[in-house]
Amino acid sequence: MLYRFLTARPARVAQGILLSAAVTLASAGTGHAEALKPYKDRLFRYKKVTETLYNGDFIVVEYSKQRDLRDRDEVDERRVYGNYVSYKPKRGRGSAELSANGRTISYMGTGKWKGGAKAIVIYIHGQGGNRFQGMNDVSFGGNFNRVQNLMVRNGGAYLTVDIKDFGKRGTADVAALIQYQKQLSPGAKVVVACGSMGGIICWNLVKSAQYSRLLNGILLLGSPKDPNFLSSGALSRNVPIYMGQGTLDRVYNWETQANFYKQIKSRAPNYPIRFTLFDTGTHGTPIRMTDWRLVLNWMLG
Repeated sequence: MLYRFLTARPARVAQGILLSAAVTLASAGTGHAEALKPYKDRLFRYKKVTETLYNGDFIVVEYSKQRDLRDRDEVDERRVYGNYVSYKPKRGRGSAELSANGRTISYMGTGKWKGGAKAIVIYIHGQGGNRFQGMNDVSFGGNFNRVQNLMVRNGGAYLTVDIKDFGKRGTADVAALIQYQKQLSPGAKVVVACGSMGGIICWNLVKSAQYSRLLNGILLLGSPKDPNFLSSGALSRNVPIYMGQGTLDRVYNWETQANFYKQIKSRAPNYPIRFTLFDTGTHGTPIRMTDWRLVLNWMLG
């Protein structure tokens, strides 16, 4: 069986069930009102969840290259069809620089990124990327455009930032940007999403007693694990974590990441962490396919 991980303990199986975005991970819901209103949910929701584990916190989502890429993109992996996007976020989009830690931090924002935001999402790119990746409206199946729209239409802010170092310096720069945004929007909840190698920064933020206080959640999209998380004291701070991985990821093996999820759940069974495994998905699939509204509503709620 492909999912040896899923047979390690009793699983609740949802074979062939079509689930709406509001239901897919609702089993661990808090009962709070949803922070983000629906936006193109029919297009972006998970079409088929094939297996569930840990009371729905670990799910396997069917990824179809034909349906989810070829039928979705006008130009494969380059340009999504127009019905997946809205250019409303462009009206408030801009670039800025922040001086901190003796360096200049270049970033972009849309929505209420200049102040008054109810919630803030910051995207961290991986190796070889830049701040423009997370502002690209038409790549990755329009999923970056969706998160921009979710924030703009719900009084939030969305930012992307250039990362030149994935160690202590890069982490300190992202923390400085978060602190600055918190000054502009003191009441805002903050979620940081990290793609691929950018996940190192997400782990660093959540491991830090100082930085983790600024966070209401992190998303790891095709990112590596961080074994030091288990001994960092982070388990007691309960910052929500989402991990998305493709089974055909050749950069970071999905079983390695899934077993790390199991380690966390073994150490702290009630820790707020969720894992979505995209069956036949590759390294970039979690960025394309993760249901932003579903995950953010869980974290912000």
